[in-house]
Amino acid sequence: MIGGLRKKFICISTISVFAVFSIILSLLLVLTRVQMNQTLDTLTDTIAANNGFFPEFDSSKPHTPSRFFYTDAITEETRFSTRFFTVWLNEQQEVTDVNIDSVSTISQSEVEHYASQAMNSTKERGWVSEYRYKITSTEDGAILVFVNGTMYKNTTNLMLFTIFLILLGSAVLILTLTVIISKRVVRPVAEGYEKQKQFITDANHELKTPLTLILSNLDILEAEYGKNEWLDDIRSEGERMGLLINQLVTLSRMDESDARLLYADFDLSGAINDTVSEFQYLAEERGHMLFSDIAPSLSYHGDEALIRKLAAILLDNAVKYCDAGGKIQVRLYQRRHPILTVENTYAEVDSLELERLFDRFYRADRVRTFSGSFGVGLSIAQSIVKSHRGTITAYKKEGLIGFRVNLK
Repeated sequence: MIGGLRKKFICISTISVFAVFSIILSLLLVLTRVQMNQTLDTLTDTIAANNGFFPEFDSSKPHTPSRFFYTDAITEETRFSTRFFTVWLNEQQEVTDVNIDSVSTISQSEVEHYASQAMNSTKERGWVSEYRYKITSTEDGAILVFVNGTMYKNTTNLMLFTIFLILLGSAVLILTLTVIISKRVVRPVAEGYEKQKQFITDANHELKTPLTLILSNLDILEAEYGKNEWLDDIRSEGERMGLLINQLVTLSRMDESDARLLYADFDLSGAINDTVSEFQYLAEERGHMLFSDIAPSLSYHGDEALIRKLAAILLDNAVKYCDAGGKIQVRLYQRRHPILTVENTYAEVDSLELERLFDRFYRADRVRTFSGSFGVGLSIAQSIVKSHRGTITAYKKEGLIGFRVNLK
């Protein structure tokens, strides 16, 4: 149990760290792309405003911020480091002139191809290959300015890769520290759990001895004075206490993650059929109708004794809480895994708190009258299912309560 709690803590920490770092990296990716685009847009706007040529730097003009970031895109050295070309089009969108003085690795045909792609995109701004472009309409046609963004992309990608490595290293370091300190984090829970187990073990030994003496002395008294209602009450309460002690010990053992289960292949259909047969007479005695629909020849790999106990707990619960003259339905069928359902009619089903049915010592009868149940059985059933890595859920329909067990 404690080992499982520690693993769950580490798993949640791992998911949380990588989720946060993924969000951070995604935000950085978006923000850097936006900033790069706006820096290049500042350059294309500047060139387009100067009729397709890079203007002389004027230090007297103040820098204007971009839409989201303050960008010092234009400096005294910018005209010498910016690779761009300009295309002039007439009203028929035919190339009338080009300026490729600032690029050396592009041909006339490539210029015309880039211009055609930009005009076909129907967008004022965008990307064509490694060039960020802007289309500016004029009286004679249009001016297309293309600024090469390779350097900006490489710088951005290198920065993002560096940030990724830093975040990855930070995540590994955080998770390493989490694994190291996880023992200390779960230590209070482990100590509390160990004390609980020790208490149950001690209580088992301390209570069973006087209980055995009480029941033994009852036998002597009954042999000497005969049976009477007071002795019967003492025996009934003593047997009830013994049953409770045994259930608490069983529950404590089931909670242990290292509890040894006797896994083996067995006839699941036969085991459920046997359990139903054992409860058939009890159900009829109490005026209930017990029906079963068991798929034949279903096998399962698990602890047969515990699976039989699981079925017995669910049937015992159904018999105890079924309405007078009501019906109990047991089904076993195969989907991806074997599925066991046990349903019984229960008029007050709407008053049930399904989420609490598996709580220890919880019973639906609020007045806590004793009906042979301590509210521990379903907790034991849940522990058995969990030990087999399955799931158990309670559900209600109109006039009935049911339990569904998915045996994985």
